[in-house]
Amino acid sequence: MARKYFGTDGVRGRVGDAPMTVDFTLKLASAAARVLAPGGGKALIGKDTRVSGYMFESALEAGFVAAGVDVLLTGPMPTPGIAYLTSRMPGAFGVVISASHNPYEDNGIKFFDGSGGKLSDELEERIEQEMERGVVTEHSNRLGRARRADNLLEQYQAFCESTVPGGLDLTGVKLVVDCANGAGFKVGPRLLAALGADVIPIGCSPNGRNINDGCGSTSPGLLQLTVPGVGAAVGIALDGDGDRLTMVDHLGRVLDGDQLLYIIACDRAARGELAGPVVGTVMSNLGLELALREQGIDFRRAAVGDRYVLCMLKEAGAMLGGETSGHILCLDRATTGDALVSALQVLDVMQRSGHSLAQLAAGMSRLPQVMLNVRVAQRFDPLAVPAVAAVVRQVEQKLAGEGRVVLRASGTEPLIRVMVEGRDARMTRACAEQIEAAVKVASG
Repeated sequence: MARKYFGTDGVRGRVGDAPMTVDFTLKLASAAARVLAPGGGKALIGKDTRVSGYMFESALEAGFVAAGVDVLLTGPMPTPGIAYLTSRMPGAFGVVISASHNPYEDNGIKFFDGSGGKLSDELEERIEQEMERGVVTEHSNRLGRARRADNLLEQYQAFCESTVPGGLDLTGVKLVVDCANGAGFKVGPRLLAALGADVIPIGCSPNGRNINDGCGSTSPGLLQLTVPGVGAAVGIALDGDGDRLTMVDHLGRVLDGDQLLYIIACDRAARGELAGPVVGTVMSNLGLELALREQGIDFRRAAVGDRYVLCMLKEAGAMLGGETSGHILCLDRATTGDALVSALQVLDVMQRSGHSLAQLAAGMSRLPQVMLNVRVAQRFDPLAVPAVAAVVRQVEQKLAGEGRVVLRASGTEPLIRVMVEGRDARMTRACAEQIEAAVKVASG
């Protein structure tokens, strides 16, 4: 059965447009409660800082309570924080209200099961089927209760600190943290300051409408200026819900998820702590694969989406993987991608080795890679269009086996993503623009 509402990362869309409406959310909550907690249980609800979060939080709370499920409301909490706390709370499932790196006009709802993992396709399909029954209200003596649980943020912070065995002392380290005016705006600076760092926070003043707006991991320009400007050793950028990480070295140069994954993988391997292959995606830079190969580290590619990286990691008995966007999975530390946990792993390598972020990343050379997004009215499979497929074949012939083309529909936005990788930067961009033009024509 094809899922109608759930995409690669929960339900997501423009607020006010189906499915991101209050009435849909109420039905979704009621159905999810019946599937995930049929005999009653707990729902842990976290959110980012979007103004629409209040609205969806209230709708979820009403649907869960009516279905006989108790509700704990954490307020702003990074997505991985909800994943962790859910795994520590018997009989609970987790819910996050967030559209991650999207603008504030969008929002989304995603669920975690009792182990702190994302729901399987089968569970999502069951929830969609159950929605056809509408909203169910239990008898008054079986209704759930709701309460605020602001103290859970401290538990999540303590967990993050615990992911560096032996502890991490950042005394005397000046760093800049950009929390994208999102869910990590409280816990990010607090965590790093508690470890002794001299913290300069930016993107930590949310107003409901400025999440991901010129800040955070998707817009690191301000961080790039601030880090060398204040003489900081490193910059850390989260996205709106705190599961993506980008870092900036002391010269203001951005390190993406591929480079950070390389640093962590090489350190784990050198210490004899790396189990199984490192898993990236079809979008991971070829330079990562080549650099890991030089270190004798096996590398495999999953489909785009951290859930698919996670699936391949589990199948291979591996523990480390991630995406270029900065979703990094350290399964020996956490159950899901966590920007703060990943940042601590990199900072730990820096402290133990005495090397700068730039020095640690020097062993990996990124091949020229051009990423273009084509906005469309409705997502479609671009390779199913003969004219587009023909252009892709032409480009692949030009690359002559020394590059890659990835063309796909985004699972979270109405976009067709074009990625071309090659040895020559100018030719790589020309090839990407050639495919982009073909997709625009196909989209009308």
